[in-house]
Amino acid sequence: MLPWILIDTAKIPGSSEELRLKRRGSEFSIMLGSNELMNSRLSGSEQALATLSHEKIHNRTAPRILIGGLGMGFTLRAALAAFGQAAQISVAELVPAVVAWAKGPMAELYGTSLADPRVSIVEDDVGTAIRSVRNGYDAILLDVDNGPDGLSRPANDSLYSRKGLADAFGALTTGGVLSIWSSHPAPHFTRRLQQAGFAVEEKPVRAHGKSGARHMIWLAIRPD
Repeated sequence: MLPWILIDTAKIPGSSEELRLKRRGSEFSIMLGSNELMNSRLSGSEQALATLSHEKIHNRTAPRILIGGLGMGFTLRAALAAFGQAAQISVAELVPAVVAWAKGPMAELYGTSLADPRVSIVEDDVGTAIRSVRNGYDAILLDVDNGPDGLSRPANDSLYSRKGLADAFGALTTGGVLSIWSSHPAPHFTRRLQQAGFAVEEKPVRAHGKSGARHMIWLAIRPD
């Protein structure tokens, strides 16, 4: 078997931790300590984050979408395929090196997605993007951590707090959807979303097709 090769490391703003980008043949992995945050062979649930969100707002002709976390671009590419040509898709990525990796060693994974005129990349905390808008997004898609308990960056906890969820509620249009990816279920978080005023669906999804680990996606709708 081919060995893993370390390609680069990157400090996470607001944290003492660092990300490591590794490659084995054509396979990429982004690690945080001993935790694998993402792998280029496992993309099903990240793609589902976009496709399931689209199902909730499919009748909107020019939706505004905010994606929190660029990662390996799986959610972005799925969003480009699902939403129409009139969509506007902003991607907030906190770690500048992740954007550089997307344009450099992992460019083949991204294809032409970063050059798509519907896409804008903002190197900033997605929480800042959420707080800067009122009733502006039809969908907010969050894949910034392994779940609603900040692993890569403790400050991510604020996204999932009562205040963070209230900010997201306010940033959405009526009937808009807040979609959140997690590597595991969290019943307490489902209740917190409901307490924030959302109508909530839990969607267990597989990491890869019909196989792989079971992940969780929350679809939280701002009611009419």
